[in-house]
Amino acid sequence: MIHRSPAALAAGLALALSAASAAAADPQALRYGQAFSAERSVFSLPIHIAQRHGQFAREGLAVRQFFIAGGADKMIDALNDGTVELTHVATPFLIQRVLAGDDVVAIAAEFNDPIYSLVARPEIKSFGDLKGKLVGMADEAGPIAMAMNALLARHGLAVGDIRVETISGTPQRLACLKRGACEAVPLGQPQDVTAEREGYRILGTSREVAPPFLYTVTAARRGWAEAHKDVVVRYVRALAAAFRFIRDPANRSTVAASIVEDTGCTEADARATLALYLEPERHVLPRQGEIDREAMKRSIALMRDAGQLTAPLPPADRFVDLQYLRAAGVE
Repeated sequence: MIHRSPAALAAGLALALSAASAAAADPQALRYGQAFSAERSVFSLPIHIAQRHGQFAREGLAVRQFFIAGGADKMIDALNDGTVELTHVATPFLIQRVLAGDDVVAIAAEFNDPIYSLVARPEIKSFGDLKGKLVGMADEAGPIAMAMNALLARHGLAVGDIRVETISGTPQRLACLKRGACEAVPLGQPQDVTAEREGYRILGTSREVAPPFLYTVTAARRGWAEAHKDVVVRYVRALAAAFRFIRDPANRSTVAASIVEDTGCTEADARATLALYLEPERHVLPRQGEIDREAMKRSIALMRDAGQLTAPLPPADRFVDLQYLRAAGVE
């Protein structure tokens, strides 16, 4: 056994404290790409929780959001041109870009299986009332539009029965509905909760037609992630801690307050959103950022059903890299 003098132990402790202080003073900077349309929605919740409640800071990370203008495909462009190191992206856009040759990959899940409501103005009492009316739709290549088109078809509305305008983001679609330009729009939470309370009508939800799929992920360039494995693992570990924080009933008021801050909704509507996700468990939120490969397979199948992919379908493992989740103790 090696015996050290009190002076040596004190010197070692001072050195360790000095190193910890330096690390705290100089955290690793990370640029995270976010769509403008997601900033005022619940889909920013895990990232904002990790920023506001110290999960990133405890991993020695300073994560800065960069807002990316344009469609969802621009999120991958921002990775490729070095604008950001990590980005939020819906799985169909990731899949499309990988198949087109981009060397990007999902490293963690952000939202699993979303609940989108088709919300109509009060005078629209049924799907049939939408014939010839304007529906503000999400990007046609994305999963929201895929689900909404399937929902409309289930209720007897074919392509051409309605007029469509592409509007990115739940807040923007809600604004179109409220000013009367749109007769119906797909909304996520908490905006659909708020709209229903204000007298708008929910005609149906994505859950009626879409199988459970993987909605949004954090993506990175493979080469960058492999060269910065320690940083990526710390990011994934912080995200996992943020999801545990969100799910802890003791934090319900704090998480609701974060949703209010992000979306401008009432606390009651924020709490209703969390209850919708968690009481009972509906698997909207990952438990720790884990990637469900079966859900990724269903995302691929959803694209096939929408005519975006043909057989043979690519394997889910082509689009995910689980090594960082495993190193963080999540997978």
